[in-house]
Amino acid sequence: MAPATTVERLSYGGWPNCYRLTNGIVDLVMTTDVGPRVIRLGFCGAPNEFHEYTDQLGKMGGDQGRIYGGHRLWHAPEEAARTYVPDNGPVSIEQHAGFVRIVQPVEPNTGIQKEIDIRLTPAEAHAQVTHRLRNTTLWPVELAPWAISVMAPGGTAIIPLPPRGTHPQNLRPSGTIALWPYTDMRDPRWTWGGKYVLARHQPGAKTPQKAGAVVPDGWCAYARAGHLFVVGFDHIAGATYPDLGCTAETWMDADMLEVETLGPLTRLEPGAAVEHCERWFLFADVPVPQDDDDVDRSVLPRVHEAGV
Repeated sequence: MAPATTVERLSYGGWPNCYRLTNGIVDLVMTTDVGPRVIRLGFCGAPNEFHEYTDQLGKMGGDQGRIYGGHRLWHAPEEAARTYVPDNGPVSIEQHAGFVRIVQPVEPNTGIQKEIDIRLTPAEAHAQVTHRLRNTTLWPVELAPWAISVMAPGGTAIIPLPPRGTHPQNLRPSGTIALWPYTDMRDPRWTWGGKYVLARHQPGAKTPQKAGAVVPDGWCAYARAGHLFVVGFDHIAGATYPDLGCTAETWMDADMLEVETLGPLTRLEPGAAVEHCERWFLFADVPVPQDDDDVDRSVLPRVHEAGV
């Protein structure tokens, strides 16, 4: 690892075999008793930006699926039989030059193996997280990497819409907003702005909500309690994405809000692997936006600073 970046083994949340990656500015905690999962991300000494399900921390084994919290890797499109495979068993961790790798055993019912590489930039609140799906079966599988961050409650997700234009200069659609059957556009947690979709998490809300969008700008974010979590990702023009073409999505219920990004649908040949990279940035002293103007004024400069 780089001299300013350290890795240490520790007990966290009741799991005895976790690993903390830190550069003295931010720290991440990865579980190896279950996973692959990043259970914590935050400024050193500050609260976790991710949500933790306290009644599930430290639990291991069994066939019951647990959300745990933190950041996880799934494969899309969403189907109960393959998507909700429990990750209750141990994973291995490897230390490489400049990054750590978490490797899950092959999922027995899908034949897919999950890996997550985490590279923390020295002296910056920035991490590169590479998600990898490997097909160990004897036949091709169509799937897409799906990276999901379970955020602490009470914040606001920001999803930028495709570039705006005027009529009659722009006669064709430039993007898609995907709605699920339970999405209620009248719900006050949503703000459907001219340039951004805002999703406000409301603790204790009675119904879940979800929406996704094509995001050519290649970023989305979550603002909470003065902190801003920015996720950068690659948008590949012309590629086919799951969920009517979504590259970013958000899902919220009474407990938390998820910030999700997706890679393109891929025909994964036997023995092949596909990667999807997220670039994480954490900023302090950023107010929670209420509308487009707030995003332009407080969030967008930080996105530009991150270079995503």
